[in-house]
Amino acid sequence: MPMTEVFRIGRDAEVKTIGANSTPLVELSLAYTYRGKAGEKRPTQWIEGKLWGKRAESLAQYLLKGEQVSATIEGAHIEEFDKKDGTRGMKMVGEVIAIELIASGQRAAAPPPAPPPPPKPAPRAPVSSGGFSDMDDDIPF
Repeated sequence: MPMTEVFRIGRDAEVKTIGANSTPLVELSLAYTYRGKAGEKRPTQWIEGKLWGKRAESLAQYLLKGEQVSATIEGAHIEEFDKKDGTRGMKMVGEVIAIELIASGQRAAAPPPAPPPPPKPAPRAPVSSGGFSDMDDDIPF
């Protein structure tokens, strides 16, 4: 059954190509806090998500560490792996079938444009100091 959650990306998306057809594969490290019992501390759960195809490849540039996404994961399961120290570890993996960027971090957002400078005042006509001689005689008052 697919699960849809809000995740935080743990590291920048990794783009790989798989097989003779060079099918694009994007690997994501996704973290979410699952729902615990009332009052229970909710630990973070990590899922290694795999996103396939050309669309995944074009989305990878936006799937950066710290970004928040809504994703639907299908086939989530636990896999065992060998650690560097020789012990066995477990990780949750699943296929990402839908993903949407929710909030953009500082790296993805461009700074707002600077406001335009204020307009310069129009030049004023020189003021005559000749008294009333330069005034128009047609003034009605």
